[in-house]
Amino acid sequence: MTTFRTLGFALAVTLGALQSGGASAAGLQVAPISLTLEAGRGADGLWLSNTGDAPLNAQVRVFHWTQAEGEDRLEASRGLVVSPPMLKLEPGGRQLVRVIRTGAPPGRNEDAFRLLVDEVPDESALKAGLNFLVRHSVPVFVAPAGDGKTVTQLSWSLRGDAAGPRLEVANAGSMHAQLASLSFTGRTGGTVAISDGLLGYVLPGSTMHWPLKGEASAFAQGGQLSARINGEPLAPPIDLAAPRP
Repeated sequence: MTTFRTLGFALAVTLGALQSGGASAAGLQVAPISLTLEAGRGADGLWLSNTGDAPLNAQVRVFHWTQAEGEDRLEASRGLVVSPPMLKLEPGGRQLVRVIRTGAPPGRNEDAFRLLVDEVPDESALKAGLNFLVRHSVPVFVAPAGDGKTVTQLSWSLRGDAAGPRLEVANAGSMHAQLASLSFTGRTGGTVAISDGLLGYVLPGSTMHWPLKGEASAFAQGGQLSARINGEPLAPPIDLAAPRP
């Protein structure tokens, strides 16, 4: 099993790749930046393209995505298959990679996967010790069977210890929550920007936490949190009590 922490950009893309309509770096582009497989649809597609001036080789791997103890965990999986898993892209080339669900949709909560798309180095780079040149991590959500109505059900709290304040978010709902554009306004005034863009995800049945930047005193009395959840603004903002251990 591969385990690692969410690092602010929520595993979206590593090594300087950008999030926009597609993820891009060093010639390799991936679009879209996330997929959802509805219960009645067993497959979708991911476009890989090469905007560089040299050929490149790419590899696509599937990992089941869970969260435990405040960490994202990835484990190699056959719950989805991709075709083709290996490909070569000429300059200006574009290739559709099929993403196919291998089993029945989940029963109640949506399931989650990550596609790791690596630009594979050539022989000279391998000799230099590089295992990959660019990596994109694309979330894939598999909707549950039934009426297809999934919801987030979030509870929010401020926590604090010797390491400083942190935001804890638990999701008792049946679908993921994507957290973005967070800011906190303390009861004594003053607003702290927690994340200008994407902070991270909370999967169904999971609890995640993030350290809060800035002076601990800004959060000491509690206050109000503004955010966007799955692209929609919180209305009204969440009222948070003072941090507790």
